[in-house]
Amino acid sequence: MPSNDVRILAQAAVPTVAVGAIAAVVSGVIAGGKGAIGAGVATVVVILFMGLGLYVLQRTAKSLPHLFQAMGLMLYAAQILLLFIFMAAFKNTTLFNPKAFAVSLLVCTLAWIAAQARAHMKSKILYVEPEPSASAKDKQSHKSGHSS
Repeated sequence: MPSNDVRILAQAAVPTVAVGAIAAVVSGVIAGGKGAIGAGVATVVVILFMGLGLYVLQRTAKSLPHLFQAMGLMLYAAQILLLFIFMAAFKNTTLFNPKAFAVSLLVCTLAWIAAQARAHMKSKILYVEPEPSASAKDKQSHKSGHSS
């Protein structure tokens, strides 16, 4: 991943981890140990799903830039659907508190989206990667007296 992508990933993941830690503490106080485990699992799930989605989206932007917007919309819809399926699959589990898990999943997802939007707005990403054209190279070589 280029440094811009890693920076955006970090700027989205760090606030999500902080929100997840707060959710784990609150869930632990309200629902006990199983609540804290549920919040921790939810935080890990959000970071994995959203981080993988960001990686896929950045790869798509590099290889198929004309599909970037459609891929972004499809990816976010797929992520929300997968999170819903994950919540439905674990709604009757005894491993952790399902309500603490669901609330933490929602809160961490919203934190990730807000942090990622903020990171994109603050980053200075070029719309077009500048490449010297053939005529610019010719002009440069004529000015300097050298030929390539």
